[in-house]
Amino acid sequence: MYRADPEDSGNLIRMLAYPDKPGPGAKVAILSPGAGLPEIFPAPYELGLTRLREDFDLVPVEYPTTRRLGSSPAARAGDVNAAFADPSIGAVLTSIGGDDQIKVLRHLDPDVLRAHPKPFFGISDNTNLCNYLWNLGIVSYYGGTIMTLFGRGGAMNAQAAEAVRAALFTHDTYELRPAQAYSDVDRDWNDPASTAGEPELFTGEGWRWHGPRRTVTGPSWGGCLEVLDWNLRVGTHIQEAAAYDGCVLFLETSEELPDANYVYRVLMCMGERGLLQRFGAAIMGRPKAWSLDDQRPPDRKAAYVAAQQEAVLKAFAEYNPDIPLVLNVDIGHTDPQLVVPYGGTVTVDATTGRITVRY
Repeated sequence: MYRADPEDSGNLIRMLAYPDKPGPGAKVAILSPGAGLPEIFPAPYELGLTRLREDFDLVPVEYPTTRRLGSSPAARAGDVNAAFADPSIGAVLTSIGGDDQIKVLRHLDPDVLRAHPKPFFGISDNTNLCNYLWNLGIVSYYGGTIMTLFGRGGAMNAQAAEAVRAALFTHDTYELRPAQAYSDVDRDWNDPASTAGEPELFTGEGWRWHGPRRTVTGPSWGGCLEVLDWNLRVGTHIQEAAAYDGCVLFLETSEELPDANYVYRVLMCMGERGLLQRFGAAIMGRPKAWSLDDQRPPDRKAAYVAAQQEAVLKAFAEYNPDIPLVLNVDIGHTDPQLVVPYGGTVTVDATTGRITVRY
């Protein structure tokens, strides 16, 4: 492990350590600490494993709850503890997210995770584990899920594949780029043909920049807004506000399509807590505006995105108006699924319109 170079990342109050990376041929753990959806949707899962083997030259190792839906929080935590403790495992990747991983955290062994740090990849419900590792001083990776990024229908998104490859194997500095084409329309995994064709793509409209034109570098913190809301309510896994001084906040919303009022209120509560004011820059993911349960036409999608982004701008105008804020970044639940180092060094350069990360 090594810590981020303060020469590169400014006067940071909190410095997290980057785990060592695996090499070609390494074993990697495949876990389901959120939901064991590979049991009922094997097609995208198996496709993701195949690409991990053939395109990335890695050896996936499954654990007892990886394909078992409804496993207890203690059992899922046991797999996490075992994967981190195993010296033959070079990284830990998640199959998918879920909706109750916060219950897993109490069963984790922080001494094991701290003593045997590994690159951990996941989004959505895995915000819980990324934040847990952040509190232990370990950089993790927001992105890289097996069933969505690796198991994407048709082919891996080239932009996402490039980012996850860099995040898996290097500690390089990497520039995130606006997507020329994106999707937020899911394939129905109940359909056996879902892995054959690519998702419907839409023309990317670029990032939206707000706030002062300056450059901010700091360790990142954030994840899925709805999951962070759980952590804020429970409180156990949230530090004192000063721990986030100078960090780059990154947030995105899920396929549950939270409305603009909810998004504003979560940010409002972060502000009233004195937390939102601590960040030196903020990145907001492209809002996912379509789901299998709510298949919205283009006009409703556009209205939803506009309302959410106005809610975000309203909250930051009230609580932290003098920082660079960029919207529409492809992180989280939309495609391409770019990778952000959770706790790693991120530079938001509003003078040139660039975002760079250190993997």
